Amino acid sequence: MCDCVYVMLLFVLFMRAFGAEENTTLCEMLGSPEFPLLSKEGDITIGGAFSIHSQISRPPLSFIDTPDHLICTRINFREFRFVQTMIFAIEEINNSSSLLPNISIGYKVFDSCGSTLPSTRAMMGLLAGQERTLGKTCSSQSSVHAIIGASESSSTIVMLQISGIFQIPVISHFATCACLSNRQAYPSFFRTIPSDYYQSRALAKLVKHFGWTWVGAVRSDNDYGNNGLATFIAAASQEGVCIEYSEAISRTDPSEQIARVVRVIQSGSAKVLVAFLAQSEMDVLLEEALKQNLTGLQWVGSESWITAGHLATKRYSGILTGSLGFTIRKTKITGLQEFLLQVNPGQDPQNNLLREFWEATFGCSFSNSLHGQTKCSGSEQLQDISNPFTDVSELRISNNVYKAVYAVAHAVHSILKCGQSHEALNQSCIWEDDFEPKQIVKHLQDVNFTLESGERVYFDENGDPAATYELVNWQRNHAGDTVFVAVGSYDASLPNGKQFTMNGINITWAAESQKRPQSVCSESCQPGFRQAVIKGKPICCFSCVTCAAGEISNSSNSAECSRCPLEYWSNEDHSQCVPKVIEFLSYGETMGALLTALSLFGASLTLVVSCVFFWFRHTPLVKASNCELSFLLLFSLTLCFLCSLTFIGRPSEWSCMLRHTAFGITFALCMSCILAKTIAVVMAFKAKRPANTVPQCSLPLQRTSVLSCTLLQILVCVLWLTLAPPFPYKNTAHATERIILECDLGSPIGFWVVLGYIGLLSVLCFILAFLARKLPDNFNEAKFITFSMLIFCAVWVTFIPAYVSSPGKFTVAVEIFAILASSFGLLFCIFAPKCYILLLKPEKNTKKHMMGKIQSK
Repeated sequence: MCDCVYVMLLFVLFMRAFGAEENTTLCEMLGSPEFPLLSKEGDITIGGAFSIHSQISRPPLSFIDTPDHLICTRINFREFRFVQTMIFAIEEINNSSSLLPNISIGYKVFDSCGSTLPSTRAMMGLLAGQERTLGKTCSSQSSVHAIIGASESSSTIVMLQISGIFQIPVISHFATCACLSNRQAYPSFFRTIPSDYYQSRALAKLVKHFGWTWVGAVRSDNDYGNNGLATFIAAASQEGVCIEYSEAISRTDPSEQIARVVRVIQSGSAKVLVAFLAQSEMDVLLEEALKQNLTGLQWVGSESWITAGHLATKRYSGILTGSLGFTIRKTKITGLQEFLLQVNPGQDPQNNLLREFWEATFGCSFSNSLHGQTKCSGSEQLQDISNPFTDVSELRISNNVYKAVYAVAHAVHSILKCGQSHEALNQSCIWEDDFEPKQIVKHLQDVNFTLESGERVYFDENGDPAATYELVNWQRNHAGDTVFVAVGSYDASLPNGKQFTMNGINITWAAESQKRPQSVCSESCQPGFRQAVIKGKPICCFSCVTCAAGEISNSSNSAECSRCPLEYWSNEDHSQCVPKVIEFLSYGETMGALLTALSLFGASLTLVVSCVFFWFRHTPLVKASNCELSFLLLFSLTLCFLCSLTFIGRPSEWSCMLRHTAFGITFALCMSCILAKTIAVVMAFKAKRPANTVPQCSLPLQRTSVLSCTLLQILVCVLWLTLAPPFPYKNTAHATERIILECDLGSPIGFWVVLGYIGLLSVLCFILAFLARKLPDNFNEAKFITFSMLIFCAVWVTFIPAYVSSPGKFTVAVEIFAILASSFGLLFCIFAPKCYILLLKPEKNTKKHMMGKIQSK
């Protein structure tokens, strides 16, 4: 279809390029144009191209015979109202004393039939003029100075491809394709309806606002539908909305194709259908939807049909009730209704269009009817008729036509410098003989005026008006009729986030349901879950996956789970972060209570042994055991048992410093006492004395050795506490779900030096006791010390790997166990045999018995 236009343009350029004569007419180049349906002479002529008829015949193209003329049928009352609105505005301006006071405006109206090929024919007629009826000579100048139209984007594009060569301004009232905002391609195009660039984004925000993330889409298979829906899909994807299917239809498609599209819609899971359709495509789609009983869908419509009165009937109410869509704001045009009601075939009895309109309106005929049809008298009253032509309650697109005519008038007013004379009474316009349409293009860009209704009219750098919309909802009134109720608005000039607003009016949903429909591919993920994309499916189709441990999602449909702060953990349903459980060895738990009991039992048992030794302090056995060192050893063992209590309970600064230093010093004192006892035994039996005497070591030497060994450990502990003392530490690395409250060593070197020093003393004790193991049995304490040191060393050698590998509070429990085990080992191995003799075998507690073995030797 467009190829015809390109061939014609190439022909025109060819004629110019190869020196066509000056008097070569457009008529000769373009051929015989069609006649205008409505026309009037004037100083300035405004052309009009409207889709007055909605059906078109398509003659077969055999390339052998001359094709038949295109025939347009079925008058469109709404478009005919647009035509009359244009004529009304022109007549209003002609009667104005302030706008173009001494200039008359004429008009020529052609039928584009809502199709590109008739639009090309109409454009040729607008350019070439009508020399056969007006008796004028066809000239190289266009017969019109500006063009209002067309009602479709594709038709407008075709017209612009022709008119653009001659720089004739085209102002569309209904062409919304965003592609028309391209100033390089269409420098002479203007429009009084916002671009689909804004409407598509408004529709995307609308479906997102209501939570519809899974929608179907159907579009007109033309520039309007294809560009508009492409913009919508791009904007919807940014809003997180997915398209289940996208189908295209044309009013000329075979019925099988329309039926297939309706079946796709019906079988889809989306409950919302975005219909980016021109009225003609909407008509054929609805007819097929009725046949297949397509109901229960929430329709979201474009401005082309969302306020079309001929669709708001009971016939389609089961399908379209509850529809939502954006449209331009409605207004009132004073005097238009009266003007429309005066339209009558008697205004021009020879005008076929007026006769056709009258016949279609009243269902009569001016010619003799073969089927008994009523004969038209011409005296019928339009006041008695209610149809899209007479209905002025929704003046939206009609107002665009009205604004377009006034914009041309204001541009011409500026060109002719009307009312700019120095004489106050001279308000006339200065006519210019060389007045050309391209001058209007420049002045149209600068128009800025306010209509009587208070609406401001201007164009931006792309020839577009301000993008403001009303959100309308199809509702029923008390009479049961469908009405368009404004429930929101969209203003593209406002900052993002404030553009789309609802006005609080209740919305009627599809099938008149009181509940808003849900249209999602997957059900919402509850708090505690995150969305996981299903492979091969759109992002709106997902499965719900529980958040991992330590992660939460506190809102529905979270794309990701957020990790809790370091000292927090997720609750059971992963919906919020709660403080982590703080773990430490406490007195209240079983393990802590058991270790506490063992510690107190050990300390008590040691005190009992001390009491026994004190009671028998004058007996030979106690004297032979070095009474002073024995009591000092028992005292140190008591401290060893009690120091384990510092490891139980909530760690604090003082307890962390006390537990390791107390442990180190008490065990160093204990080992020092045992070392002194061992040295005393060895020296006693290695000394060259008479066999019947038991030499006593010097008490000052024993005290000095114990004191010096203990002081060395105290010095190490003081340095440790001074340089890098232990401190409470929240360990979050070892266990992610809980906080282990423990004592950090501060300086691991200090800890291992303290422990190593105790180990050194125990090894020395073991070596000396091992050397004295063969001393006389009746007096041999060395073998008990040897055995006790074996247990002590075994416990602490085992302690090291257990301490390093034990987690959390078990590390402390292992250390306490080592302290208690080694303390009980020393207590039992060294003092149990003596208590046995003291309490159960007193007959052996004699000097004779103690020395018997020695004397026998």
